[in-house]
Amino acid sequence: MAPPTDSKVPRDSTTKPSSEHQGHVDAAHLAQDAAHAADAEHNMGILAAIKQYPKAIGWSMLLSSTLIMEGYDLALLGNLYASPVFNEKYGAWSEEQGKHVISAAWQSGLSNGARAGEVIGLLIAGWITDRYGAKWTTIGFLYMMIGTIFALFFAPNVQILVLGEVLCGIPWGAFQSVAAQYASEVSPVILRPYLTTFINMCWVIGQFFAAAVSRGSVDYQDSRAYRIPFGVQWLWPVLILCGLHFAPESPWWYVRKDRHEEARSALLRLTNQNDPHFNPDETIAMIQHTNEMERRAKEGTTYLDCFRGIDLRRTEIVVGIWTVQTLGGQNLMGYYSYFMKQAGLTEKQAFSMSMASSALGLVGTAGSWFLMHKIGRRTIHFSGLSGQFLILLIVGSLSFGQGGSFSWAIGGMLILFTFVYDFAVGPVTYSLVSELSSTRLKAKTIVLARAAYNCSNIFVNVMTNYQLSSTAWDWGAKTAYFWAGTCLLSCVWVFFRLPEPKGRTYAELDMLFAKGINARRFAETEVDPYTVEATEGKALTETGKI
Repeated sequence: MAPPTDSKVPRDSTTKPSSEHQGHVDAAHLAQDAAHAADAEHNMGILAAIKQYPKAIGWSMLLSSTLIMEGYDLALLGNLYASPVFNEKYGAWSEEQGKHVISAAWQSGLSNGARAGEVIGLLIAGWITDRYGAKWTTIGFLYMMIGTIFALFFAPNVQILVLGEVLCGIPWGAFQSVAAQYASEVSPVILRPYLTTFINMCWVIGQFFAAAVSRGSVDYQDSRAYRIPFGVQWLWPVLILCGLHFAPESPWWYVRKDRHEEARSALLRLTNQNDPHFNPDETIAMIQHTNEMERRAKEGTTYLDCFRGIDLRRTEIVVGIWTVQTLGGQNLMGYYSYFMKQAGLTEKQAFSMSMASSALGLVGTAGSWFLMHKIGRRTIHFSGLSGQFLILLIVGSLSFGQGGSFSWAIGGMLILFTFVYDFAVGPVTYSLVSELSSTRLKAKTIVLARAAYNCSNIFVNVMTNYQLSSTAWDWGAKTAYFWAGTCLLSCVWVFFRLPEPKGRTYAELDMLFAKGINARRFAETEVDPYTVEATEGKALTETGKI
């Protein structure tokens, strides 16, 4: 007969793992799966990535195409300033020039109205994206865009036109933040630079269409000369909405909301499910692991958290890199038609040359994709910015010459400037801001950076309008000297502060920032954010503690 058991006898503590030890195992398994997914991404070639993520590429490109509208309108304004019908409708008679002109003050108001609206849209989108995701945020603002275009199309005076620009700027600001975030989250490491820099190509496509539509309507001598270009803007939101309703949300957004099953479903909708070598659970584990790393480093996801701890440095870099984009002289590209008219070209010829310039920008952006596969983002950006500085010095020096040949030379240098900008600084900036911000604070960091970009653009637009306007300072091409100075200062900042994110997963970038690695040593420093937790879990298992 067996002796009675004593209920008070303590059980062997090794028969059941404690919650702390179980947590170690779960973290270890998560780290192991995350490491496998990270290794798979590091070893993935460009063709394999395209084959594995074809739907992610398509959805990202569709969402990024919202930026075509912003590039179109901002370039359109510069073209319309050369339209006599537009100036007669919204300008005032100038006795000095013997024609209707829009003053430098109102030109600044029109350009900066859109920028002010974009800042509002950015701040609103940062909150809405965190709450509702990138997809529904974009859809909501696209519907708003359809309504705000009415203000531009039917504006009876320049005051209402400025109001229309402010209203249109609100959804444009939202698109700026959401497109970069979505593109960087739905793609693997090797596709990230291509999908984020495609945003710059959308900008250039918008500029090309603006020149093409302006050229097609320049012969009209009535309101069609400016209403057709404004009305074309209704085309973009309608076409994009037709597809965007079917787009999946970012898996990263679902993980941040602890909705892991939905994250897995979204990932499957972004990838090719017929590949037997692809493990969606490991990819979700990598997303979870990165999210947990950042959560341990900081619990909060408010705007204030962007300025705390290691995120202060990341915010400074992302804000700085987008501000540099405005201070490098790129604003002069929008005045290409102005210099061509000085060279004696007709309005239609000037618009044709502007189309050629934009087409060259498209070639430059496509060329940057091949360059980024071989060379780091930091090297491309610094080299491109240095090239812009030299071109601006040449443009300023050509201003001392007399005659149409010098205006032609200035126009030619601005075409070269456009190519260099769209080959280097323009597209690479979108890749950098998407990669260098933490994933949990990405939406808010991009909002702050793009808001800083728009605020600096307000300063840039006011300065450029007064520098070039014949009714103000009338500096002409000597304006390039001023922007060469700001470009040089930007080069110095980039050299000392911009790190290299090429080929890094988000977890690896988190660890590099956490260790405080110098910006110039990012590329050569080796880190492994997965091994420690995986090793700890394995050791606990082997020693029998769990």
